Amino acid sequence: MGLGEMNKEVTEKVIKFVTMVILMGTIVIWIMMPTSTYKEIWLTPMRAKLGKSMYYGKQGVNLLVYMFPMILLAFLGCIYLHLMKQTTVNQFNSGVEKKRAKFAALRRPMLVTGPLGIVTVTEVMFLTMFMALLLWSLTNYIYRTFVTITSESAATDRNSLWQARLDLIAVRLGIVGNICLAFLFYPVARGSSLLAAVGLTSESSIKYHIWLGHLVMILFTSHGLCYFIYWISKNQLVSQMLEWDRTGVSNLAGEIALVAGLMMWVTTYPKIRRRFFEVFFYTHYLYIVFMLFFVFHVGISHALISFPGFYIFLVDRFLRSLQSRNNVKLVSARVLPCDTVELNFSKNPMLMYSPTSTMFVNIPSISKLQWHPFTIISSSKLEPETLSVMIKSQGKWSSKLYDMLSSSSSDQINRLAVSVEGPYGPSSTDFLRHDSLVMVSGGSGITPFISIIRDLYYMSSTHKSKIPKMTLICAFKNSSDLSMLDLILPTSGLTTDISSFVDIQIKAFVTREEKNPVKESTHNRNIIKTLYFKPNVSDQPISPILGPNSWLCLATILSSSFMIFIVIIAIITRYHIYPIDQNSEKYTWAYKSLIYLISISISVVTTSTAAMLWNKKRYYAKSDQYVDNWSPLIIESSPQQLLSQSTDIYYGERPNLNKLLVGVPGSSVGVLVCGPTKMRQENAKMSPQQLLSQSTDIHYAERPDLNKLLVCGQRKMRQEVARICRYSW
Repeated sequence: MGLGEMNKEVTEKVIKFVTMVILMGTIVIWIMMPTSTYKEIWLTPMRAKLGKSMYYGKQGVNLLVYMFPMILLAFLGCIYLHLMKQTTVNQFNSGVEKKRAKFAALRRPMLVTGPLGIVTVTEVMFLTMFMALLLWSLTNYIYRTFVTITSESAATDRNSLWQARLDLIAVRLGIVGNICLAFLFYPVARGSSLLAAVGLTSESSIKYHIWLGHLVMILFTSHGLCYFIYWISKNQLVSQMLEWDRTGVSNLAGEIALVAGLMMWVTTYPKIRRRFFEVFFYTHYLYIVFMLFFVFHVGISHALISFPGFYIFLVDRFLRSLQSRNNVKLVSARVLPCDTVELNFSKNPMLMYSPTSTMFVNIPSISKLQWHPFTIISSSKLEPETLSVMIKSQGKWSSKLYDMLSSSSSDQINRLAVSVEGPYGPSSTDFLRHDSLVMVSGGSGITPFISIIRDLYYMSSTHKSKIPKMTLICAFKNSSDLSMLDLILPTSGLTTDISSFVDIQIKAFVTREEKNPVKESTHNRNIIKTLYFKPNVSDQPISPILGPNSWLCLATILSSSFMIFIVIIAIITRYHIYPIDQNSEKYTWAYKSLIYLISISISVVTTSTAAMLWNKKRYYAKSDQYVDNWSPLIIESSPQQLLSQSTDIYYGERPNLNKLLVGVPGSSVGVLVCGPTKMRQENAKMSPQQLLSQSTDIHYAERPDLNKLLVCGQRKMRQEVARICRYSW
């Protein structure tokens, strides 16, 4: 081990140690927050020292205790991921294997049915601890205040005993709801270092956002209902609902925030979300209204408790908006006979992504507001200058795209304006640890497997790595769907038969048609239509976004924007807010909150824009140098010809997974499943005893946590697969 590797290892250990210290300290603070010890022994001295500061005032305590540690954690996560990115593949895989064997039991599914979906042992543990924290906080807050309430003290405020208690219960419900709100935005920051550092992506952690969202709205709705009942009992409903206190809690702002939250909450109901997805999508932008009036409602000092996650989300969201502002260069499209199109974009060679990554696509000519995620089927290693996505016509938006491209009568068509966000995906994959890899797909569920096959082909052809034996079992409704197999290999970059490098068998099943020699001879590439676009000069290749492709830049943005925010607030407080607060008339809460929000916005916008421009310039310089040294491979035969020797097509039958999966060679078999309802039913017929009859170690996991492996598709299918292999994970 060289000196550089030793220094890197030491740095990683130091970062892990500091991170654990910060995490433990943060956990202790959350646990102690509802106790009298925290308020009287910890908080009071801090407020005595920092609360009287002429630079930050009372807000300084919450800035130090709640915001600073989480921003520091995100910063350290960026540094750690940058160091891990430079670690060699073999070192990484060996380290992952040791950790996997040590904590294998924690990754097993503990719950596979019910409203939570598939939940592992680890997730159940953390969910239980979080619910315990909420219950602990609520009971402590209520107990501490109830013991101080007597009939005499209630009468002082012109309340009966039950009214005084209801008032305090309502306050405590709001405080506990703020705890849930503090964690709500972490799972939806797509480029967050906090998620990537623990092996998560925003896609795999969306369920945590859903759980937290339900808890937030249950607690805040209960908080509001308690106050409505309280005001009605005192005949003050109208006057209290319209009250906006200058230096206290604003009831009207809280009601506006609650209404915005309820509108978002209602549209998350599964039937509404699935049938009226656009309503759900657009309504969710009310989070801006919700957070703005939440801050006005409680004041910036209390809002800072829940602001770290929102701050990190704002950085991520603005970076994504910077990327999506530019139109990208769409080079070509292939129109398949199965109502499917493949879009091929020009890509900056420095942009790297893992297999099964996704990318959000917007086509203004179809809809200026709609963004749809699609799985990337290309490999950033095999195709350094091209990025491809496959889009199946299954909704209004995708149907319009297919009709637009399929109706073109010329191979050369005018420019199609497209904007993208991403790619987003797992920070690493470890398919090489398996002896055999079985991929089961239904219809367009083949898309994530295309990128895996391409990536493994590249690794085998260049690094001579030991590639697992691959078996692709794909079921299609009609023979026209077989044209999707043409997308398994790119149209360029291959010079020899794929079987020279990888051991792959493709078993394709056409379930609704009997074998037809005429159809069999004329299907696929002979009727695939290729279109070439004429992009504008202003169209740019898809470039790396800050974050996964540049963790150091994200660390710089987080640290510099937070420091600029702190400096701006210190100056404004010292020379504007502090002098007014010393007078009898205190500074208005709403104005103070607005100043904080504007300061955060300015710091995030300026640092993110500067970093994006610098990063883009740096990547373009490297890209030119890379292109000069890179010589593309030229294809000698079509993808279908290269795969013909490895493909078996079966008509009029469904895949018998019991027969196909049993007997797969190898001591470790990775099983990946992606498909519709009927396929999950077929998987449900398999028993753990059958799968284990060959002493095979079969691994299942939920997409896209590829450090385990992959099961993607509908939630019920994932539940069925997890139930089958519950004890063989």
